Amino acid sequence: MSTRILIADDHRIMREGLRALLGKQDTFLVVGEAEDGRKAVELAARLRPDIVIMDITMPGLNGIEATRQIVAADSRVKIIALSIHSDHRFVRQAFEAGATGYLLKEGAFEELARAIHTVAGGKAFVSPGIAGVLIDDLVRRTAGKETPVGVRPLSSREKEVLQLLAEGKSTKTIAAILQVGAKTVETHRRQIMLKLQLDSVAELTKYAIREGLTSL
Repeated sequence: MSTRILIADDHRIMREGLRALLGKQDTFLVVGEAEDGRKAVELAARLRPDIVIMDITMPGLNGIEATRQIVAADSRVKIIALSIHSDHRFVRQAFEAGATGYLLKEGAFEELARAIHTVAGGKAFVSPGIAGVLIDDLVRRTAGKETPVGVRPLSSREKEVLQLLAEGKSTKTIAAILQVGAKTVETHRRQIMLKLQLDSVAELTKYAIREGLTSL
């Protein structure tokens, strides 16, 4: 029985390349492609893949938050994060969101194929170069060097709003995308600024880029 796979990446050439390579394997079946995180969430719910190969940095809704929403809706779906980023923040956030694997795009296709088989078998998989990053992150967090004093963590919805703000979306546009009222978006923005102790959209944008919420 073939492993059903959904590909989520905002670069068309990357999606087409992965589809072509995966299509050569008898045990893999690509059931769909998504160009952003929001589409990935929609297709995962409709197509019910076994595995989603998820790019981390995508517009509209990044791969971290898309992973969180997909896993929350259906814990059976396994997520393999595929990224150019080896920074500890990206790796940690991916696994905290529910990913089961993390690969760097610089790796060979054979590594991705091995990751798919491993994750489909119920085990976690990380690129060899990521193991050291995970250990360093654990040491850093244990030493209490990660979060500035007074800064509170954002909710999943607040991260969505922050990404859209950083990408230049207006309050009205964000409200339409998230299907909420404009006042709700404004409330989220005020709460985000309060939690992060930031005073402007420019500062919010810098924070969003630094934390990997957007690739702008």
